[in-house]
Amino acid sequence: MQNRTRVIVLLVAVLVLGAVGTGAVLYAADRTARRDQVQAGGPPVESGPVSLQVPSGGRELLFRNMAWGPHRDEITTVPADHPDGPRTASGVQCLRFHAAAGTGICLQAQRGALEDTYRAVILDDHLRERRSFPAAGIPTRSRVSPSGHLAAWTVFVSGDSYAGSDFSTRTSIVDVRDWNLRENLEDFTVILDGRPYQAHDINIWGVTFADDNTFYATVASAGTTHLVRGDLAARTLTALHDNVECPSLSPDGTRVAYKKRVPGLPADAPWRLYVLDLATMTETATAEQRDIDDQALWSGGDTLVYALPGDYGADLWTVPADGTGSARPVTKAAVAPAYLG
Repeated sequence: MQNRTRVIVLLVAVLVLGAVGTGAVLYAADRTARRDQVQAGGPPVESGPVSLQVPSGGRELLFRNMAWGPHRDEITTVPADHPDGPRTASGVQCLRFHAAAGTGICLQAQRGALEDTYRAVILDDHLRERRSFPAAGIPTRSRVSPSGHLAAWTVFVSGDSYAGSDFSTRTSIVDVRDWNLRENLEDFTVILDGRPYQAHDINIWGVTFADDNTFYATVASAGTTHLVRGDLAARTLTALHDNVECPSLSPDGTRVAYKKRVPGLPADAPWRLYVLDLATMTETATAEQRDIDDQALWSGGDTLVYALPGDYGADLWTVPADGTGSARPVTKAAVAPAYLG
């Protein structure tokens, strides 16, 4: 009798587990199908021409469209002064994106039967592919220099979050004029406290450009993150300030917006958005009180734009850079913004 009971219990357990597994598969399939269908209340999106040329009729805001429907993940454009208006979709899909002066950087996934691979694609002013480079892992950050001559990207070689310590990154910079590729910035010399610094645990991410030679980025080692100033010609990374991640240089080159780890916050949500004056090294906390895991973008000389989790994956928000005011929404279902004009 006991053996029979055990068999019955085992059969019931198998049936329950099978039902749960089938339900999970069907739920995932249904969710995937719904992602391809336009959802009620989402922003209107239509196919159309999208250009990276500086517009003559006013500023444009480009971003990766996150709204469910046939244009999800495509680079879309809206007038910068009407960001919640109808979106024009380019047909080009990117996981991360940035653009300036007619050059775009698009980090793409190539879906495989067993595993995905990734690549960094340089786009021309009509979003046509100029050249692509294999990417060693999951895309996370991208930037184009103000001149459009340089493009940078960061990927996770291992791990998929900056919150912990068990991740490894690789950051590359390419000159689109001659395709000179600096494949791994870890080959540059790190200068810390005035001396060359070497360690096995160096990670570099979040490039932001000043010009065609000077850039800023984050270097992490021994549990500390540093803002570094990079020199392409000299192949150096000079530490300037601690506890700076994902820097973003202001248009006038005087300030850096960044996410800062604040003591006392949860380990999986440790960041707040700050601005650093490069002349005085004075830090100013913005009015945004939520966790920011993004590389903020300057939408002008006084305001920042960044992504926060939303119903479709991410929404764009803005906050003054000087610590005043309050955070307010820009548009829903969007990430990886770039301004033209």
